Amino acid sequence: MLQRRSGTQTSEVFQLSLEVAVIQRIVIASTLALAATSAAWAQSSVTLYGRLNVTAESIDANGKKTKQLVDNSSRLGFKGTEDMGGGLKANFILEHRFGADTGLPSPAGFWAGQSEVNLSGGFGTVRLGRFSSDAYFATADWIGFHNHDTGNSSDGLYAYLGRDTNKVAYLTPELVKGLTAGASISAGEGGGRLRNYDGSINYAAGPLTLGFGYESANGSKQFAVRAAYEMGAAVLGAYIQSHDDASLGKRLIWRVAGMYTLGASELHATLGQAGEYDKQPNSDARQFVLAYNYNLSKRTKVYTFYSKVTDEKGVSAYGGDFSSLAFGVRHNF
Repeated sequence: MLQRRSGTQTSEVFQLSLEVAVIQRIVIASTLALAATSAAWAQSSVTLYGRLNVTAESIDANGKKTKQLVDNSSRLGFKGTEDMGGGLKANFILEHRFGADTGLPSPAGFWAGQSEVNLSGGFGTVRLGRFSSDAYFATADWIGFHNHDTGNSSDGLYAYLGRDTNKVAYLTPELVKGLTAGASISAGEGGGRLRNYDGSINYAAGPLTLGFGYESANGSKQFAVRAAYEMGAAVLGAYIQSHDDASLGKRLIWRVAGMYTLGASELHATLGQAGEYDKQPNSDARQFVLAYNYNLSKRTKVYTFYSKVTDEKGVSAYGGDFSSLAFGVRHNF
């Protein structure tokens, strides 16, 4: 009996040792898995960002005068990146546009600002999703010094032909010092929509920057060139655009902009003109903007502006004669 008990005890001890060993292996495996997961997390990041930008305005639109609270492209976004090693990164951005004055989402959709996924590395960047035309960013937006070219002080004359949705794009790495380029195509996807194309070239050399943009859509096309020069506290910029509309013919558009900073203050002035279309007499339009910004901090500014558009045929983005006197607050986070 004693011998049998000893055998039983030995068996129980062996079984217990086996269970302990299994538990130890599970703990070790779990620890290694957690460590591996933590290492992967350490190579990923997600950032929340946004902007609230609202103005109180006195507006005269084709003789109709109103007092309005106007949203200026307020946004809430998420952007992230995963470093996969060897210079290869996966990136995403999801940007929600909404009216801060109403709380309502943009009519263009929840992620109306930007929604894309891309891969970047030494080869450049391949992008898929919804995003604005690089031709616009290379030219008109670049000299939109005041208020990021948004709201009722934004450029209402530039011919924007690009379609922001269903896009595939490629951005080069730096080809030579200061020189980059990009191109995109918007898929037709049936429904009678044609493919849209846009391309851009940007060059920076010290205080001088240059840009070129091209767009083609539904039989219309445009190309523009831009230059900007920084002289200490002053920055001057201009673009000239050739627009060929499939129905109305050709016209020439130009805009000049200047900014002068003095401490926390910024002074802005812009002047632009769109010439007549070949096939529509008296279709020229002009725009003048004068603005003052005061930076309360790196994130917050208050500002005021006066914007006036003369547009007899309604060819500008404002759809006719328009003026606005505004006071606003902008906060970035």
